[in-house]
Amino acid sequence: MAREDQRDQEHPRYRERPSRLDGAVVWTLDVPPGRRQAARSVLPDGCMDLIWTAGRLIVAGPDTHAFPVDPRDRGSCAAIRFGPGTAPVLLGVPAYELRDHRVELADLWPRTTVRELTGRIDRAADPATALEDFALGRAADTGPPDPLTAAVADRLRRGRSVASTAAETGLGPRQLHRRSLAAFGYGPKTLARILRLQRALALIHTGLPYAEAAYRAGCTDQAHPGGAGRTRAGSTTPGTAPRGVAETPESLRDEGLPAPCDAPHQTPRPDRPWSAPRPLAREMRDLAGTTLGAHFGRYEASAAANSETPQPSGSSTTA
Repeated sequence: MAREDQRDQEHPRYRERPSRLDGAVVWTLDVPPGRRQAARSVLPDGCMDLIWTAGRLIVAGPDTHAFPVDPRDRGSCAAIRFGPGTAPVLLGVPAYELRDHRVELADLWPRTTVRELTGRIDRAADPATALEDFALGRAADTGPPDPLTAAVADRLRRGRSVASTAAETGLGPRQLHRRSLAAFGYGPKTLARILRLQRALALIHTGLPYAEAAYRAGCTDQAHPGGAGRTRAGSTTPGTAPRGVAETPESLRDEGLPAPCDAPHQTPRPDRPWSAPRPLAREMRDLAGTTLGAHFGRYEASAAANSETPQPSGSSTTA
């Protein structure tokens, strides 16, 4: 027990829990005094976060590539991660304006308002709960997200195709694309790719072989999934993640993106249960800027040093 306590004091500890705000997650990262986190990058997950760290409030916009964490933000923090399409309503800013960016909340809202909110969280015994309380109050004032975009996110999260999602929600292609840009920061095909990759990673975390996880998540099109990664991730080399150039809404039009992995399924090879199908491997390079082996190697190292859940989805790291 003493050894475990010592380990807890020496290593950063990540925790998360479901929020009282529908679809959100509250998470904290405790970094021991005097210890700096190693360089790391956050994987795309379709979400946006409001983060309190070092007396500052930071908005993490939706990512299209692995995003390197600013050295100033590698200390202890508390945050709330909003489900796809939720944060733009609460913040009053279209998601595409924040895509691939981290911005001070004071750059979006009146500074006096942010100063008062930051002081309230600074003084709170539990900053994470104080941040959650603020989000709940804000949601009560602004109302729920657009039900149509909420339905889009739900269907894509469950693996439905973009075409069937559009048909089921009654949105034409242009309407769906326009609403998706405002709610998610990118078009529906990009969101589908990101959610599909996250679904595959979650299945692998449960112990499924790569091939079976790819099959269940729908990443089995031999022709595609990975070509977009080098430009989005900035690098395919583990441990490096230079910041990518933020793209404009026009440059992210679905017509210009690689096709999603929705071709006929590829049956996993029983003789190589832990080999990654090429689509999943390429998608990992595209969106995460690393390889599955490197990602899960770091995951295991993090789990060994952290008795709590290592940072998943939008808080998971590639470096």
